[in-house]
This record gives sequence, C-alpha cells and structure tokens, in this order.
Amino acid sequence: MSKVEKLIAELCPEGVEFLSLKDVARIRNGRDYKAYGEGSIPVYGTGGVIARIDTAAYEKASVLIPRKGSLNKLYFIEEPFWTVDTIFYTEINEDLIMPKFFYYCLVTQRLEDLNQAGGVPSLTQTVLNKILIPIPPLAIQQEIVKKLDTFTELEAELEAELEAELEARKKQYEY
Repeated sequence: MSKVEKLIAELCPEGVEFLSLKDVARIRNGRDYKAYGEGSIPVYGTGGVIARIDTAAYEKASVLIPRKGSLNKLYFIEEPFWTVDTIFYTEINEDLIMPKFFYYCLVTQRLEDLNQAGGVPSLTQTVLNKILIPIPPLAIQQEIVKKLDTFTELEAELEAELEAELEARKKQYEY
C-alpha cells in the first residue's frame, strides 16, 4: 500500500469530499496592462508571458485559466503577476486546497471540452465554477503534489534529453 493510499484510509475512510470550483477558488478577470510602466512583473495572456510591467494584479499562488484560445494551456504561478482579458486568474482558498493540488486537478479536467463558442474556443466563469474538485485532507494533497511534481520534473528532463539528441542527430546528418 502506497503512502497516499495509507493516508486516504486513515484520514478519509468515508471517501473524499468534492466541492464546486467556486467553493475553493474565486475566478478573476484579467485587464489591460498598457497604462503601467515597464518592470519585472510578468503579464500573462493565453500564450504565456507577453510583457513585463511594474504593477501586479495578484501576488499569491494562482492557477491561470485561459478564457479564449488554447483552453488546455493552464499556468501555475507562485510570484506576483498580471493577466490580460484572455485569461482568468484564481484566488485560491488555501485553508481548503493547496494551490499546486488545485492546478493538478484542473489539468485533468480537459477544459477544451467545455468550450462555449463556435469560432475561437472560449470558457465562461459560469461553466468553470461548476467543475467538481476533490478535497482530500491537506496531508494527502501534499503527498499527491510531491509525487506529481516528481513526474513533471522527470518529464522535463527526458524532454530536454530528447531535444539534445535530436539536435545532435541533425548536426550529424548535416556532415
């Protein structure tokens, strides 16, 4: 039996409670950033960092959820940031859920299947707020995050190795 399974058996023998997203986090809209000066605070859009300014919209850990475009491109942010209107940010109730656990839960949701538009893919707060999120005790969340972080780090290492190998093969074939 794994450590997570032992913790589940010990801390929630009746099963894990599920809450609506709106009960664990508040979804906030991004805004235009052009009135602010240049700085070190990243400005996020659906495609990632698009600028850096001197003012933050939020300074705590958050999950950024695309509102338009690539709906499956979530970001977990732990430093101050700003978001534009194509991406939501979340104010997470850390008494209930660890921000990184919340991120991993949303990654599994296949948000692109919740598309609300015919042209450019779109999500609404109404649809997002209905998503059910498992809320195991924080000790279990911590163990799950630790395991998933390990897999994520390994995946990044393997991807870097493959990229290096590909580059080496390209150079080899050029000779």
